[in-house]
Amino acid sequence: MVSCLRMVLLSFVVLVMGFSSRAYGAISHDTTKKIDRINKKGPYFGIVVPNSFEMDPLLQSPSFVADEKFPYLDFSGKRFRFGELGNEKVIVVMTGLSMLNAGITTQLLLSLFKVKGIVHYGIAGNANPDLQIGDVTIPQYWAHTGLWNWQLVAVTPAMAYILRYGDGPKDELALESSGDYTRKIGYLEFSDYSNGTANGKPVGNFLNNVWYQPEEIFPVYGTPEVRQHAFWVPVDKHYFKLAKKLEDLKLGSCVNTTCLPRAPMVVRVKRGVSANVFVDNSAYRSYLNTKFNATPIDMESAAIALVCLQQKTPFIAIRSLSDLAGGGSALSNEAGIFSSLAAQNAVDAVVRFIAVLLS
Repeated sequence: MVSCLRMVLLSFVVLVMGFSSRAYGAISHDTTKKIDRINKKGPYFGIVVPNSFEMDPLLQSPSFVADEKFPYLDFSGKRFRFGELGNEKVIVVMTGLSMLNAGITTQLLLSLFKVKGIVHYGIAGNANPDLQIGDVTIPQYWAHTGLWNWQLVAVTPAMAYILRYGDGPKDELALESSGDYTRKIGYLEFSDYSNGTANGKPVGNFLNNVWYQPEEIFPVYGTPEVRQHAFWVPVDKHYFKLAKKLEDLKLGSCVNTTCLPRAPMVVRVKRGVSANVFVDNSAYRSYLNTKFNATPIDMESAAIALVCLQQKTPFIAIRSLSDLAGGGSALSNEAGIFSSLAAQNAVDAVVRFIAVLLS
């Protein structure tokens, strides 16, 4: 009987030890203890950066001081760096390219650590012909413009008879009636950009229309599994108001002996857009500016905005223009020459923003 009880007790201890070593699901017990120690020093301001060439100027800045005892924590393929920027405790993390990486990294940051707000920065393509390379833009709203409903097109009378939905702006989209898709935001008609011919006659464009769609979101203040929708996501009102104080910031304008036509400036703009598309096409650049009044075009900001919206976390994005998306400016090889300058200008704006935030 005693032997049996000992076996039961041993099994129980092993079971408990097994659970304790795997606390918080996939997070090991050792990592959990480290996170707890880090959070006792919080809350922190999160700084989220797409790539290393944009992050390095910040890490090398005299304004950033790494935590001597705990400079970083590696978790789930990400390195979370701890320190101070000015007198603000910060966590700096690199996402990697794309909406997916940006969204996952931001959610990890907010789930693991005590974060009171997020600033995202980097370089971006420019869709606004009134601005130039090196200018630092701070949009009031962000949207993901890569979620589409690609409308059907009837290419023969037989197909027109079979298809349930039409192929024009007045025709209902597939699944629109159930609330999955909408025509409220607008569409891109590919035939507007078609100039193909065959035997001297115009060729029909079977790409038809794509309709821009809002994201489905499930905010922490909502009901689980009850979706809401968001297209234009506002940055934090207080952060955006403070950003006006950056407009007198002096920014770099030269790379070696190659200088920009005028000194770059910080400017608050109405809108920025993101998608998993590197836009190097002047026609689409012009469309995004005309249709959405977009200025910076990137591949991450809207993902971070959407996560922060759902997690009810204050957010702002600062994007420095590295090129006129699709080319066309008077500056040759613009992105290749001025990317480093644009990255440094973005860092300078972030450093000033944190200082203004603390003042």
